[in-house]
Amino acid sequence: MNNPASYYRLAALALLWGSSFLLIKVALEALSPTQVALTRIVLGALVLVALCAVRGIRLRGSAALWRRIATAGLFASALPWVLFGVGEQTVASGLTGVINATTPLWTALFGMLLARETPPKSRLAGLGVGFAGVVLIFAPWQGGDLLTPGVLACLGAAASYGVGYVYIGRKLTGESLREHGLSPLALAAMQMIAAAGFAAIALPIDGLRPVHPEPLALLSLAVLGVLGTGIAFAMNYRLIADEGATTASSVAYLMPIVSVLLGWLVLDEQLGARVLTGMALVLAGVLLLRRSNRPTTEKPRIVRGLLRGSKLYAELATNHPGK
Repeated sequence: MNNPASYYRLAALALLWGSSFLLIKVALEALSPTQVALTRIVLGALVLVALCAVRGIRLRGSAALWRRIATAGLFASALPWVLFGVGEQTVASGLTGVINATTPLWTALFGMLLARETPPKSRLAGLGVGFAGVVLIFAPWQGGDLLTPGVLACLGAAASYGVGYVYIGRKLTGESLREHGLSPLALAAMQMIAAAGFAAIALPIDGLRPVHPEPLALLSLAVLGVLGTGIAFAMNYRLIADEGATTASSVAYLMPIVSVLLGWLVLDEQLGARVLTGMALVLAGVLLLRRSNRPTTEKPRIVRGLLRGSKLYAELATNHPGK
């Protein structure tokens, strides 16, 4: 890395986003899944809006741009964060972090389906290895005991991220930002504002019940919103500016390791050798996908089309979460 401070930022991001699943688990002791999602989004939005105000960054855009940002906020923030909360009512935080690591696989898969052309063999190999890891984790030949509604909710959250990042790659590109005079930090703030609206709409589903005054749970939620959502977004923005999107996206390899370790140390969660081996295969598949993204002298049109979503994963996917 060019800037020594980038190592500390990368480590801090891995800790903040890797611990988010533990923080969600603890916060659910006091609030419902939609209450957790709405509160973390609002806190994160307040931090990002304040940072924009301090830097003199204006949050503005046409109605068409706001519609695109709202769609991104739905699929890349509000929906997955609600689904992770629903899932973690019954799913271990460490396993949730492992499931979240499949996000780049879903991003690449949806990008491939949208392109409607045959992808390069290296990309197919990455998808094959990654999803083989997913199959190993859930071991359907053993009766599918892990495929519970909670696990399916977490898988739905990871898939929602994939949809969101492909959409962002096609509709909220660098050209679009420059056209409206927006910085990535402004886009992140606007996305959080839009996501807060969707989370508020979802609140009647299970968010009207009383909040239990559990100090540790409320503190966990505050850390999740202020640090894990607001400050982490800004920190990631700085890391991308200093080192590039590819280096910043390497946090994806550290997050599941952090989530598994914290689940084991704090909550005494146990993940078997099969699940850990499956996680290693998922990360290996993600690594193969990243290597297939390395630039060449001339990229064929099919590769450019397939990489739209996965490149945005490197630039913006590290801004979630669900992270």
